[in-house]
Amino acid sequence: MHARVRAAEGRCPHCGRASRRVHGRYLRRLSDAAISGARVVIELLVRRFRCLNAACAAVTFAEQVAGLTSPHARFTPLLRGTLISIAVALAGRPGSRLAVALGVPVAKDTLLRLLRALPEEPAGQVRVLGVDDFALRKGDSYATILVDLERRRPIDVLPGRDAEPLAAWLSGHPEVEIICRDRGGAYAEGARTGAPQARQIADAWHLWKNLGEAVEKTVGAHHACVRTVFANTLPASPPPGEDIWQTPPPVADATLDACGRERRLVTRTKERYAAVQQLLADGSSLEGICRTLRLDRSTVRRFARAAGIDELLVKATNRASILDQYTAHLHQRWHDGCHDSAQLHEEIRTLGFRGSIQTTRRYLRRFKSSTAAPPAPRVAPRPRRIVRWIMTNPGNLADEDALTLKEIRAACPELDAATGHVRDFATMMRDLTGSELPDWIARVEHDNLPALHSLLNGLRRDQDAVIAGLSSSWNSGQVEGQNTRVKRIKRDGYGRANFDLLRTRILHRS
Repeated sequence: MHARVRAAEGRCPHCGRASRRVHGRYLRRLSDAAISGARVVIELLVRRFRCLNAACAAVTFAEQVAGLTSPHARFTPLLRGTLISIAVALAGRPGSRLAVALGVPVAKDTLLRLLRALPEEPAGQVRVLGVDDFALRKGDSYATILVDLERRRPIDVLPGRDAEPLAAWLSGHPEVEIICRDRGGAYAEGARTGAPQARQIADAWHLWKNLGEAVEKTVGAHHACVRTVFANTLPASPPPGEDIWQTPPPVADATLDACGRERRLVTRTKERYAAVQQLLADGSSLEGICRTLRLDRSTVRRFARAAGIDELLVKATNRASILDQYTAHLHQRWHDGCHDSAQLHEEIRTLGFRGSIQTTRRYLRRFKSSTAAPPAPRVAPRPRRIVRWIMTNPGNLADEDALTLKEIRAACPELDAATGHVRDFATMMRDLTGSELPDWIARVEHDNLPALHSLLNGLRRDQDAVIAGLSSSWNSGQVEGQNTRVKRIKRDGYGRANFDLLRTRILHRS
């Protein structure tokens, strides 16, 4: 498109004086938004005027067209706004590909320049602040996101997750009255230092998560009770007239394989536990143990913090088998007189089994010495399933799950006590009665639940914030949602964006 400016005069942008004295003309090329997918370029003939004000620093100036041109710009305002929207949503390479598809080809570096040139919106007055961390590179570097919970938008992103940057930011915002955070000590210290006037609230979701982790350790420590209950329980409907179905099957040793040998995973777990505990007794640090045993730090920490070998063997001996849902059929067919492993394997394959025939043969090997197979044992639920039952509202449990949990509670006093404490804690969260926390802590202390006692130590150190979190409707739910959005933004950048670019996209992307 070809165009020219027809105004009678131009106005100097420096001194504001009008001038009609034309110094020269030149052709500007402006890219505009596409029309029906076709690229549009406006060739605009503009004039350069001489400034008639002798006191003005400018000798000449180019005329501008409102809504169409700006100094040194090669895009119209319409196209510039479009490209900025693409850059905020997709950043460099993905944004460049989308721009080509829309008929406005642009380089990825141009999009990044437009993105970095965006003005930063001031945070303004913040009364309720949400604070949480997210990983720039998991296990290596982190950043802190600040969210205005009343306006429901991120207002800043700080490098690292230490107390100092947060304290420095809060010192510039004395109007903050409430700070919602997780139970990390760094954020608690930063809030105390930078905003002593603010009320700190420990997020209820993180409290529930910490309680769930303690319950999982408790269930793991007492899962042997659960296995015993299920191994010594008769099937629901045994065939009549068969003596072998009238007595409970012997308790299976989950540490042994089908041949009666100790499982390799169990042996390795015992060896690693003994090695880690010995090195700890010798005064070695976790880093030193990692180097000595060539293990990951998380693995060493798990072995070092375990209360005993039984806690570690729960995961080693309670792994699901692809054959579990077909054992009842195998037991019944063996009892009916079919002892051909190949035929039984073909039968369960028609039912959906996808394992090899060796898996079926290893399972049936224990029945070779008798003509009748014992009844299929009840499979003990995995620790995490029990934890889910304990942490679920009793009114939302299926009838079968509720009966199974009742059976487990009757067999293990520790798990029964833990279930009661979890439900009392849930009541405090639901009814916002955080003032009952000290009484709840006192009740938990009376039971032999080491994992929950460890949780209590952390709650006492942050008791005021925990009580506030169980008494207030404010929480970090919005912050967790922003963190989920940040993960998507990170993936859009393919991990190549610097911190400043990532921060800009987080703050400008709605």
